[in-house]
Amino acid sequence: MAKETKGQRIARIKEEKSGLDVLKNIHEYATSSKEVDPEDIDRFKWYGLYLQNKIPLDTDDETLYFMSRIKLVKGSINIEQMRVLAGISKDFAKGTATFTTRSDLQFHNIRVRDLPEIFSRLEQVGLTTVYAAGDVPRNIATCPVAGVDKSEIYDVTEIATELYDYIGGNRSLVNLPRKYKIGISGCSKHCMGHEIQDLSFTAVEFENDEILFDVSVGGGLGSNKQFAHHIGYVKPQQVLNTAKAVTEIYRDFGLRESRNKARLGHLINEWGLQKFKEKLDERIDFKLEDEIVQEYTPYSKREHYGVHDSKIDGESYVGCAINGGTIRSEGLYNLADILEKHGANTIKVTPTQNFVVVDVPTQNVNDLVKDLSLVEMDANPNPFKARSISCTGAMFCKYGISYTKEPAIELINHLNEKFPDFDETVSISLNGCPNSCSLPYLVDIGLAGKKFKDENGVTVAGFDLVLGGDLEGDKSKFGVKMKLKIKPDEINKVVENIIVKYLKSSNKSLKQFLHNLAYSNEFSTFDFIK
Repeated sequence: MAKETKGQRIARIKEEKSGLDVLKNIHEYATSSKEVDPEDIDRFKWYGLYLQNKIPLDTDDETLYFMSRIKLVKGSINIEQMRVLAGISKDFAKGTATFTTRSDLQFHNIRVRDLPEIFSRLEQVGLTTVYAAGDVPRNIATCPVAGVDKSEIYDVTEIATELYDYIGGNRSLVNLPRKYKIGISGCSKHCMGHEIQDLSFTAVEFENDEILFDVSVGGGLGSNKQFAHHIGYVKPQQVLNTAKAVTEIYRDFGLRESRNKARLGHLINEWGLQKFKEKLDERIDFKLEDEIVQEYTPYSKREHYGVHDSKIDGESYVGCAINGGTIRSEGLYNLADILEKHGANTIKVTPTQNFVVVDVPTQNVNDLVKDLSLVEMDANPNPFKARSISCTGAMFCKYGISYTKEPAIELINHLNEKFPDFDETVSISLNGCPNSCSLPYLVDIGLAGKKFKDENGVTVAGFDLVLGGDLEGDKSKFGVKMKLKIKPDEINKVVENIIVKYLKSSNKSLKQFLHNLAYSNEFSTFDFIK
């Protein structure tokens, strides 16, 4: 008998037992000495659990450790939830806690025996891990300042709630071909990143003051590295039905033979966009309006830092940066205490692993900003910290090749020290493997984990250098992998030298310089290591 392919194995596992039905097994494993079935480990993903590397990597400890992802609806956490999350981090996750690029929160070092207590604590404050991972609809990407931003095009709060109600734990969507990512935003800065969602809705205001939502489909990274196709516009009241139709088309017709060809974008590529649109038309009772493509904000400017007046009288919101999404238990405790001290209650996690305090009494906002800065949560971050993101890396991720979190912090500190007067925001990503969890192909300067042989023929875990990526609607472009392999101790010098070369050039912007460097032969003439 032929050996099962990975795709066949996962398909069988999902058919034999629903991912949602593994909860009773989790409790059984937690309260007994029974060994965890490897196939149930795959099903654990439906409750936000991924098997991680052993800690430390050379340990003899045979305990199974997991990463646990908490699904933050609309990226929101209030003070009560922060303290519960901080307690879980302290008691069960060795202090770890990290914000993600999908506005979730992740713990590491989680043991199966602790899961019932963790799930109980989360449930008591209205949090869940259901559908935080697995072949299901993931957390919906949206703008963190929806409903409070005076410049927003449309407040999507109500529509986002309808979408969450539709996908949250929906058993009819428990077995999609692969993960599936939806986004909706009325943000004037387009911070949701519609270009890389499987399905997205972006508010657009037309000259007659009509608000429509630009529908884009088939975007993605990894094996599905392509920008989404714009297929037309729908009215606000048509968003939910459009989302249901697209999602069910993907569920019913998605390609399941290969895990690497199973995203919505692969189906669209197989069918062609016209056939996909015809299938969509069959499932909705309205027509998408014309396909005029709008202008969109460049990736490096999609942020909400600083103090802003809220739509709500007497309140402000404050956007803050932290280092690579790393908040830890003490950070969550500090944040809860600072918010309570100054009369605020809620943060929203951003797609760049940062957060916005959305409800600060205006009279207290300056004192809150000062207190946050004392714990390295910056409302006015330097241009390197502002757009720096990093994935889990080799510290915990079983796919990780290179370490990312600490090197990212060291790089940002190094650049800020070397260029204290630099005033252009630089988007930087450290990714621990060739995949795209921290978007290395969408930023100005990306570092993607790679094993290679050094000058002495020794295999090292370092990085590929990727330059010139950007998200900007139909002007979007993926970064170019350069012919330079970087060892971990060379990261700071390489990026420093790129900035130096730019400052000595005649280019008017770093974006232009990196684009020229990426798409010319000039790169090979520079020595960025020395």
